[in-house]
Amino acid sequence: MGRYVIRRLLQMIPVFIGATLLIFLMVNVMGDPIAGLCGERQCDPATEARLRQEFGLDQPVWQQYLTYMGHVFSGDFGTAFNGQKVIDLMASAFPVTIRLTIVAIVFEIIIGIIFGVITGLRRGRPVDTSVLLLTLVVIAVPTFVTGLLAQLVFGVNWQLIRPSVSPAAPFDELILPGLVLASVSLAYVTRLTRTSIAENARSDYVRTAVAKGLPRHRVITRHLLRNSLIPVVTFIGTDIGALMGGAIVTERIFNIHGVGFQLYQGILRQNTQTVVGFVTVLVIVFLVANLLVDLLYAVLDPRIRYA
Repeated sequence: MGRYVIRRLLQMIPVFIGATLLIFLMVNVMGDPIAGLCGERQCDPATEARLRQEFGLDQPVWQQYLTYMGHVFSGDFGTAFNGQKVIDLMASAFPVTIRLTIVAIVFEIIIGIIFGVITGLRRGRPVDTSVLLLTLVVIAVPTFVTGLLAQLVFGVNWQLIRPSVSPAAPFDELILPGLVLASVSLAYVTRLTRTSIAENARSDYVRTAVAKGLPRHRVITRHLLRNSLIPVVTFIGTDIGALMGGAIVTERIFNIHGVGFQLYQGILRQNTQTVVGFVTVLVIVFLVANLLVDLLYAVLDPRIRYA
C-alpha cells in the first residue's frame, strides 16, 4: 500500500504541471488584463508599460509560467490586479465553499444512496418508476432554474430561509444552497446506485448468502451494498472538485462569496492571477480526491490489493 501511494504521488507531479500549464495558457489568451484595468479608455503607453512590468506581463508566456510555479511552490499565488493577495482571497473564499461542498456531499450520500438502494431492490415497481422520473426531471432542469425556484418558494413566499446567505455562511444557512448544488449529482448517484444494486442482486455471492439463511439486512449491508458502492464512490470522489469549481451559479444566486464567486469576478475582470490561482488549488483537490477514492476501493472490497 505504501509503495502504491508513493507511486501515485509521483504520478501526480506531471499531471499537476500539465494541468496548470494548460490552465495558464488558456487564461492568458482570454483577453488583455491591462486593457481591463484602464476601463473604457485606452491606457497611455507609459502607464501600460509600467503595469505590464509590475505584473510581469512584459515577459514571454513560458517565463511567466515558470515564475508563477516558483511562487506557487513557495506558497505565494501572486497578487490580483486590485492589489489584494490571491492567498488572502483564498483564505476567505475556500472555507465557505468547503462548507457548501460538505453539505452537498452529505445530501448526495444520504439521499442518493438510500433512494438508489430502495429503487434497486424494487426495480420495475411504482416507487422505482417514480424516482426515475423525478431524477430525470432534476437532471433536465438547469441548476440556475432550480436555485431561483428554491429561493423564491422557500425564501420569499414561505419565508423559511433567508433569500441570501450572510457573509459568514454558517452551515444552517447553506442547507438549501447545498441541496441545490447537489441536486444534479444527487440524481446521478441515485441512478448509479440503483443500477449497481440491481445488477449485483442477481450475483452468485448474494444468492449464496441468502441460501445460508443470513438476515436480509445483513445480506444488503455486508454483501450487496459494499460491492455496489465502488462505482458510486468513484463518482462522488471526482464530484468533490466539480462541486467546488462548479458552484459559480449557486453562489451567485444565494450571494455566497466563495470560490465560485471569486472565479466569476476574476473572469469578468480578466484577473488572470486570481483565476489561475484558484484553479490551481482545485486541480490539487481533484488529484487528492482521486487518490483517496482509489484507497477506499480496498476498504469496500477486501479482494482489491495494491502492490
